[in-house]
Amino acid sequence: MKVLLINGSPRPHGCTYTALKETEKTLNEAGIETEIFHIGAKAIQGCTDCGACAGGKPCVFDKEDEVVAIARKKVNEADGIIVGSPVYFAGPNGNLTAFMNRLFYSGSVNCIGKPAAAIVSARRAGTTAAYEQLLKYPGIMEMPIVSSCYWNNVHGSCPEDVQKDEEGLRTMRVLGRNMAWLLRCIDAGTAAGVPAPRQEPMARTNFIR
Repeated sequence: MKVLLINGSPRPHGCTYTALKETEKTLNEAGIETEIFHIGAKAIQGCTDCGACAGGKPCVFDKEDEVVAIARKKVNEADGIIVGSPVYFAGPNGNLTAFMNRLFYSGSVNCIGKPAAAIVSARRAGTTAAYEQLLKYPGIMEMPIVSSCYWNNVHGSCPEDVQKDEEGLRTMRVLGRNMAWLLRCIDAGTAAGVPAPRQEPMARTNFIR
């Protein structure tokens, strides 16, 4: 079993990475394989709703933004996903938002049934708003959302500050244990012959019909 941890910060080894590493350490202790994937600091093209990805086709911007194409392959191969982001103006990093929109909107990503979680890092405030926004992605993809003993956030202006956030680090560790437990439960259920939930065809409506 493997969990992909996506570092949505432009800084490869900043506060978000420090939080992800704490969760990763706990997952590894539980025997779960992990990988931290950094989206980088290069600008990422957002989704334009062109519809070209309908029917499972690749996103038209995948060649331009190879990082999304690489991440999509890693997500498809992973058993669980954790997304981390710094908080900018009470929301996730804009690059990560563009990345997530493209990653999840494309029909070529396979996420249904995979446990998911989000973590956020801030100096002071805006964590819960950013956290809720990130949870919208797994919430629309039929992915079980893994919780912890508090909202998944850490605080600090630098990695050294995060290392002093004892409650935040505990939250990251509990998240790792809960993710490992759920992955094992799903694996045991599959081995016992418990079927996955039946998928229903998409029905698109709006508020006037």
